[in-house]
Amino acid sequence: MSTNPSAHPAPKFSALVTGASRGIGRGIAIELAKAGGRVAINYAGNAEAATEALELVRAAGGDGFIVQGDVAVAADRERLVAETVARFGRIDLLVNNAGVAPKVRADLLDAGEESFDRLFAINLKGPFFLSQLVAKQMIAQAPDAEGFRGRIVNVTSISVYTASINRGDYCMVKAGLAMMTKLFADRLANDGINVYEIRPGVIATDMTGGVKEKYDKLILQDERGITPIRRWGKPEDIGRAVRAIAEDRFPFSTGACFDVDGGFHLQRL
Repeated sequence: MSTNPSAHPAPKFSALVTGASRGIGRGIAIELAKAGGRVAINYAGNAEAATEALELVRAAGGDGFIVQGDVAVAADRERLVAETVARFGRIDLLVNNAGVAPKVRADLLDAGEESFDRLFAINLKGPFFLSQLVAKQMIAQAPDAEGFRGRIVNVTSISVYTASINRGDYCMVKAGLAMMTKLFADRLANDGINVYEIRPGVIATDMTGGVKEKYDKLILQDERGITPIRRWGKPEDIGRAVRAIAEDRFPFSTGACFDVDGGFHLQRL
């Protein structure tokens, strides 16, 4: 054992972040690493991107491992939790970030059941039942000095309240996830588990790459822009918000929503 405590500092918390190989999830994982956390980096299919994310986590001062799994599949959810507990001994933070957009932006009157079922399975059913599993694990864990056993963060979207008639299924699942936050917050408060919603705005990721020209105009070129802060959001903007929760900056808040959207939520004249 090293006699220098700073040579191998003890990890401050252990986190499971779904959809962490790219985009917002990767940004969250890196910020958690900067806070000294260990991160289980979940990915569905891109092992190369997940490995790269793990390298970035380690470069940022944290550690962790990659774990494949589709949150829409029950057996995969159980394995995610089991492998994270096996590696870390506990789960202090669950970040429900994994999500998909419609493959085709279809008018509301033409939207099909296949896309509907896919989005509900990955973006809402998966987080719901994964939160069940993780909450039970957290309840079984010893509390910290302040009585907390864990925290859950749900990453939603401004689509919670912003109607997009060519991707109605996406808006509905994100609205459901926002309500899920309130439900779990109410149920788990007495168990020492706080639950939060992070609501991103327009963030520069693979998901928004196809509409870059549209949003460049809306954010940067129009006279006022759709956001008071006139730039695209970055994955690290969301990561910093999650990091604040992981570092226990909001111990007397649960069920709260944090808008990380450049001020999009303001109703302006």
